[in-house]
Amino acid sequence: MTASSTSAAFASAKAEGRAALVGYLPAGFPDVDGAIEALKAMVEAGCDVIEIGLPYSDPVMDGPVIQAAAQQALDGGVRIKDVLRTVEAVAATGTPTLVMTYWNPVEAYGREAGRRNGHRGVERFARDLASAGGAGLITPDITPDYAEAWIAAADAHDLDKVFLVSPSSTDERIAMTTAASRGFVYATGVMGVTGGKQATADVVGPLIARTKATTSLPVGVGVGVSTGAQAAELGKLADGVIVGTAFVRTLLSNGADRSAGLGALRALTEELAAGVRGR
Repeated sequence: MTASSTSAAFASAKAEGRAALVGYLPAGFPDVDGAIEALKAMVEAGCDVIEIGLPYSDPVMDGPVIQAAAQQALDGGVRIKDVLRTVEAVAATGTPTLVMTYWNPVEAYGREAGRRNGHRGVERFARDLASAGGAGLITPDITPDYAEAWIAAADAHDLDKVFLVSPSSTDERIAMTTAASRGFVYATGVMGVTGGKQATADVVGPLIARTKATTSLPVGVGVGVSTGAQAAELGKLADGVIVGTAFVRTLLSNGADRSAGLGALRALTEELAAGVRGR
């Protein structure tokens, strides 16, 4: 396999003496073209890695802000082909672009493709993601011990496998998770859904230390990060700072005013990028 472009982006940030900034938006929000425009704006304003959410009707980890955006995308008719088109457009900027998805849509897409074209389900999803230029998947609701099919497909198509650890993870579970990961390890800074209380160094610091003790992979921290000051604080501990709800909220709060929404999104990205750079 070739080296992970995601890990390379983290390494490049580390060489500059800072954490990487990872930004998230759902595909299809506010619509497909609008999401592409917004994600490209985030890249231009300082995101080192992009996460594209695959909208899903039962998002158990997502808080109300991301749920509202995902529902808007679903109501607009977004499908996995639109997610892949979004990946292709953003990856064309040269920025590592991952999809964050619950597992059911992957299996459903695969089953449909398998019946239609004779390809195995998960393998087909991996192939299509790689063909679109995607760097890999972040899978919040599947753990490595239940992800044998995904791990095999990801390895076959040179894709990153980003699994999650949390403050409640045992040392044994963390070691198992990091051993199966590629690209980076996603450390959830708080327990519960996205967009709730903010992650703090006191809570996430021990989790990052326990995770780093098991792997040489970069460790990104997310869930609850929303300001430049907080990005600066957590960037001293983690290799990457992951922001999602704050970006989504910025677009939601500007409603139909696309110009104002993009301007606010750029300003927030610049603030967070300055934060991870310690400025």
